[in-house]
Amino acid sequence: MPADSRPMPGQPVDDKVSVIMPVFNEAAGIEAALRALQPLREAGHEVIVVDGDSSDATVERAQGLADRTLAGERGRARQMNAGAAVARHPLLLFLHADTQLPPTALEDARHALATGYRWGRFDVRIEPADGILLLVAACMNLRSRLTGVATGDQAIFVTRQAFAAVGGYPELPLMEDLALSDRLKSIGPPACLRTRVLTSARRWQRHGRLRTILIMWRLRLAYRLGADPARLARDYYQ
Repeated sequence: MPADSRPMPGQPVDDKVSVIMPVFNEAAGIEAALRALQPLREAGHEVIVVDGDSSDATVERAQGLADRTLAGERGRARQMNAGAAVARHPLLLFLHADTQLPPTALEDARHALATGYRWGRFDVRIEPADGILLLVAACMNLRSRLTGVATGDQAIFVTRQAFAAVGGYPELPLMEDLALSDRLKSIGPPACLRTRVLTSARRWQRHGRLRTILIMWRLRLAYRLGADPARLARDYYQ
């Protein structure tokens, strides 16, 4: 820890977490997602919802269930950067609205950061699971361990100091999680926690399991080969 960030003698160390949730048209599930986080708020942690110009009742339904609800332009990277900019605590955790944290998630993340890591992610399980989605999740977790690259579904956590040092999320329309991982790897490897977060299978259900897998492989490969993220976003969201 740099000398200028050490607490004064007798000063309590703030190891609380700011959970930042970017949302867009999540009215159907936002209340359930935020109610699941109320025990964290009661324990002194912070929940920040950053809306991306939703056209439904997402913002109204989030009111009262988060410490702060921000409105902004659509773009997950911009939204998460906006949430980080107003976060009160030194530890940040970025959580998708369709991903659920297990009870020990914040304690496990805090422990990892206290033992020398500056950032990390959780293993993921896709729910409801079937044979294919169990395999998909296992491959995601293994690939992440081998490459040091995390996806947003894995609930990336990071010290605010490290997040600021790398300039936050690159404001890309897609693949912002891969780009952030690349930046953070320059200052240290991730803590790859075996604690599992649960993420919704709705993307695979909506577009079909095999088709979604192929689309994601193609987009990731194209990104690594230098394709324009704006074009990839158009292909992904069409």
